[in-house]
Amino acid sequence: MSKKLRLGVIGAGLKAAEYAASWAMMPEIEFVALADPVFSSRQRLIDVCVAAGAAEPRSFDDYREMLSACRDDLDIVYVSTPHAYHGEQAAAVAEAGLDLFLEKPMVTTVAEAERLIAAQKRSGVTVVTAFQGGLSPLVIDTRKRALAGEFGDLIAISGVIWESWADNYDGHWKQRPEISGGGFMFDTGAHMMNTVCLLADSDFDSVSAYMNNHGKKVDIATAVSARLHNGALATLTAAGEGPPGCASYITFFYSKAIVRIDAWGGWREISVGRTSEPREEAEILGNPMKNFLAIRAGTMENTGSVEMGLRFARLWDAIKESAAADGVPVRIAG
Repeated sequence: MSKKLRLGVIGAGLKAAEYAASWAMMPEIEFVALADPVFSSRQRLIDVCVAAGAAEPRSFDDYREMLSACRDDLDIVYVSTPHAYHGEQAAAVAEAGLDLFLEKPMVTTVAEAERLIAAQKRSGVTVVTAFQGGLSPLVIDTRKRALAGEFGDLIAISGVIWESWADNYDGHWKQRPEISGGGFMFDTGAHMMNTVCLLADSDFDSVSAYMNNHGKKVDIATAVSARLHNGALATLTAAGEGPPGCASYITFFYSKAIVRIDAWGGWREISVGRTSEPREEAEILGNPMKNFLAIRAGTMENTGSVEMGLRFARLWDAIKESAAADGVPVRIAG
């Protein structure tokens, strides 16, 4: 049997506890340590590990202490903390020479993305951002077929995502801008932006955006109009207030085909000429650690790479800048 990979966790919130239930039972993984400033969160994650039959991991209230004390006992680190902490924590993990599985979005700004890229290049570690869409088999297959030229040239993109997010997360840290990094567009809407960035296979050239907070401290509704470097045009709409539910629809208009897909890679529809193929459906990933291990082993393309995270960060910075200037177009430097 191959040696188990030793896992450390930074951020013992609900998402980490949800994943831990399956990860603790994976024969490839050994939980070694976790860090979170909240004792009850640490204890919840410990209880999940023990209930799954794993040994009790070491517990720290500061991630820096965990990295210092356990550096030689770890192979990989999973970071699941509020968005604004990702940049500093991810860079620290990469600088420690540990492979990193990072909750979405990768970072909150271009500057943080560039710091992480520099740390990753110095250490040579594997860094993957855990977007379900980026790791979805339907999204990955669409990307391969588009890059192979099967659909022709990309002409335009239309993306829509909505959720009853304003009510669902009222009072939650996701609506505290100092730690969330943004509102609905940067939280649920991040799935749409990432899937667009991945499948478009192009940086954005210019962006015009509007936001409406609808009485909250963060954006609830966002409308974006953009031009990509490859010449395609894109519109992205995010509505974080409405009836209960959550859904997305992204349409890629190519010269030979039209591809419709959701942000998480749960379904896809392809039309070629006058022929529409039946809708394909795939289970949205419940255990992305398997994909991370495949990327780490070199058997799967890293569709959650730091370079893709930088493309996303450039788009997000431009959206914020344009919206703050009431829609004035922002040119994105390459």
